[in-house]
Amino acid sequence: MPLSIRPETPADSATIERLTTAAFLDAPHTSHTEQFIVNALRRAGMLSVSLVAEDDGVIVGHVALSPVRLSSGEEGWYGLGPISVLPERHGQGIGARLMTSALAELRALGASGCVLLGDPAFYQRFGFLPRPGLVLPDVPAEYFQAVSFTGHWPVAQVTYHDAFNATE
Repeated sequence: MPLSIRPETPADSATIERLTTAAFLDAPHTSHTEQFIVNALRRAGMLSVSLVAEDDGVIVGHVALSPVRLSSGEEGWYGLGPISVLPERHGQGIGARLMTSALAELRALGASGCVLLGDPAFYQRFGFLPRPGLVLPDVPAEYFQAVSFTGHWPVAQVTYHDAFNATE
């Protein structure tokens, strides 16, 4: 059975937690709280898009998207992350498939755009670029990137949901 991307179900939450923990175990630039963030977003009803990559009945990847607040008051912007792939499955295109599917889901929702904090070398291929007027305080500007679905670029400070402060 080929790799498939589907929305998460309630039965997937424990598997997503284990997957996310494993994916970030040895990752650089991690707080090791990513699994807690996903759980807190889910509890708060803030997982606007939550997709899993499944291969032969086994979940091998996950991506979460949630609304972000812009200081300009503009709406329709989302934050992507965390995105997780089992370490033994890296380099097989699973993260790219999750990204493509997640962005398509946001477009279908009528989103204005998406922001993320991550490696420019990976995310630029999906249209993400640092935008000087769109900032996340206290992070290196080159790692905070955005893609606009409308061609409009807000000038604003971005705030993620409080779930991103979860530590358990």
